[in-house]
Amino acid sequence: MTISYNWLCDYLPVKPSPEELSVILTRIGLEVESLEQFESVKGSLEGLIIGEVLTTAQHPNADKLKLTTVNIGNGEPLNIVCGAPNVAVGQKVVVAPIGATIYPASGEPLTMKKAKIRGEESHGMLCAEDEIGLGGSHAGILVLDPSLIPGTQAREIFQPVQDWIFEIGLTPNRMDAMSHLGVVKDVCAYLNNAENTLQYKALVPAITPLPQAKEAFPITVTIENTDACLRYAGITISGVTIKPSPDWLKNKLLAIGVRPINNIVDITNFILHETGQPLHAFDANAIKGGKIIVKNLPQNTPFVTLDEKERKLDAADLVICNGDGEPMALAGVFGGLHSGVTDTTRHIFLESACFSPASIRPTSFRHGLRTDAAARFEKGVDVSGTVYVLERAAALICELAGGQAASVITDVYPNPKAQTEVETTWAYIKKLSGKFYPADKVERILTSLGFTFLLKTGEKFKVAVPYSKPDISIAPDIVEEIMRIDGLDNIEIPSQVTITPAAAARPDKEKVREKAANYLAANGFNEIFTNSITNSKYFSPEVLAHTVKMINSLSADLDVMRPSMLETGLESVAHNLNRRNDNLLFFEFGNTYASYEKNVYEETPHLCLYLTGQKTMESWLHKAQPVDFYFLKGYVQNLLQLLGITGLQWKEPETDGLWQITVRNKTVVTLGAISSGKLKQFDIKQPVWFADFNWTNVLGLLQKSNNFYKEIPKFPAVRRDLALILDRKIQFVAVEAAAKTVKSPLLQQLNLFDVFESEKLGADKKSYAVSFTFQDAQKTLTDKEIDSVMEKLVKAFEGQLNAEIRK
Repeated sequence: MTISYNWLCDYLPVKPSPEELSVILTRIGLEVESLEQFESVKGSLEGLIIGEVLTTAQHPNADKLKLTTVNIGNGEPLNIVCGAPNVAVGQKVVVAPIGATIYPASGEPLTMKKAKIRGEESHGMLCAEDEIGLGGSHAGILVLDPSLIPGTQAREIFQPVQDWIFEIGLTPNRMDAMSHLGVVKDVCAYLNNAENTLQYKALVPAITPLPQAKEAFPITVTIENTDACLRYAGITISGVTIKPSPDWLKNKLLAIGVRPINNIVDITNFILHETGQPLHAFDANAIKGGKIIVKNLPQNTPFVTLDEKERKLDAADLVICNGDGEPMALAGVFGGLHSGVTDTTRHIFLESACFSPASIRPTSFRHGLRTDAAARFEKGVDVSGTVYVLERAAALICELAGGQAASVITDVYPNPKAQTEVETTWAYIKKLSGKFYPADKVERILTSLGFTFLLKTGEKFKVAVPYSKPDISIAPDIVEEIMRIDGLDNIEIPSQVTITPAAAARPDKEKVREKAANYLAANGFNEIFTNSITNSKYFSPEVLAHTVKMINSLSADLDVMRPSMLETGLESVAHNLNRRNDNLLFFEFGNTYASYEKNVYEETPHLCLYLTGQKTMESWLHKAQPVDFYFLKGYVQNLLQLLGITGLQWKEPETDGLWQITVRNKTVVTLGAISSGKLKQFDIKQPVWFADFNWTNVLGLLQKSNNFYKEIPKFPAVRRDLALILDRKIQFVAVEAAAKTVKSPLLQQLNLFDVFESEKLGADKKSYAVSFTFQDAQKTLTDKEIDSVMEKLVKAFEGQLNAEIRK
């Protein structure tokens, strides 16, 4: 949501600085994500001066240049070389003296310096309008009103607009703050609470009487679908002239990134961002039969919208029709080509309505029309303000377009909506918020926000919710309003917390997730959140056969629910690599989706790790070391150990090159290097390592595990080493498996500490150097006991792996 500081100040009874206002907005839940300056003219003409041309003479060394002297009001004329063909004595012009910076309409800024042009000194520049950002003409220097006084600052004459623009990260429920007046009402509530008063109120613009047309041009309104259209108001305005808007209106819209079009369209956009109420203007002559009918049309009825595209209407689409039943607009979403305002329009019908969010949102997505109007209607608009907004817009149209009211306001409101009432207790507010709010503070905050108290006792109260806050319906909503206006940072954190430890039969899945996330974050991983909707082009036909497809996709690149976490994670990896962020440790909790039967869908939670780049950077002590499989394996094993999962079984890679870790015949983790083909899809040119935890299986194993504690052994451990010559294809997991068949309680650990390959060992042979750690918790081991176990181990390796023992 984009908000203008100057625009806010039009309605604020006090004028805090942009920085102060930024802090206030963030405190009341309207988080300011950015604060940037807007200038209608780049540089705001700073340093430019009005001058008078005193003399002109031909440049001795250039036919197209002239030597001028210019009075800029300081008593000493400037010598300026000028190439403009229209420069003449007596002209009042814009001068850029030495030190001033100009900002051309196109090109880079230029700071004036003393220069020699074809041998003659020049102490500045006489400016054309395109050279200082005032227009696009470069035919000659800008010649001004002869009455202007030399030395006057150019910005005083042209008055370029400067503004500060807030980008607010609005949560989806805050429809009431999707306008400048809505934000101002929240700021006034904050100020009232801060100063213990009710004096601050938004300066809502007054409605001026409309000039009346000599001839009436009434248009009747009928609502057939009263569930989808709650209220519909309109007025006919005759004698309008379609033309560009005045500068003040253009600058209001440009400041918030809205392109001016013409005075009628600009007024509807202005009112939208002022009040949050969308409007639509029809060419009144295109409304056949003098009737507006709000209804649904048959399936696949053709309709050409303003973007000149023919669309097939759905039977559920709410449509604004004329007296012949022909569609003129998709209600609350988009207008029609043949009923819109054009340069020749002289009579308009102005619509202000309230449509049901449940009707607008599906239509908007169905036709891919994400308009500002739809964004507001789908969240709910203030049904009580329909007529006020219409009167406000009509007054501006009469003022700026020369129109006259040719009808009374038609207001069709078949089922007036009752105000929502919410009841709660003072104790509940303290219980939910953790803070005691005095009754007078609560009343002041809610009254400032537009709530009306219906009941107030020593234990509870009841309020009527303003129509501008359709998201508020239950007691927690009321508590949220109180907390955010008083300030979330004003809730004290107690110095002591009293809790009673409790053991649960099943582990809390949220705590397990937090435990895993804390471990990864502490080890340098960054958490990412990627879109569950992804691009079907990433997947093979076999995978897509069981993929959940989007019916109304937002774009061609987002058309399926992800069947795998890998692709969306690689998008984040590629995004970072493309910005020279080469060393990445990412983790993500998310879901994958599949459908193996019609209308039956599966949702599977995952934890995924993505590693690429260097695990240690180069230094004088060692060279840089890239991440590898064993680096990934260490984090995976440590995380499983942290969660108390033991009995890991390793399954060698098959076609995809990824290892699997299973526990009790359930796959817990899939890990390994991403194939070069998959990396090429994302234009990734360095290795990426990936681990995918099946989080459902992880949690299932936790539910069956028990924790055991034992005393640290008092007696020393003993180490023995063996060098095994094995077939090159044998993995270390096979060595571990063979050692476990010995089943000796004395063997505590075995570790691979060296791998050696050489033709001297024999064809296709390699050597594993393995250490074995023995320990007895009850006594010190003897050589005889250790030798006995070592003999069994050697026999197991020779018998099961055909190993040779290197002497």
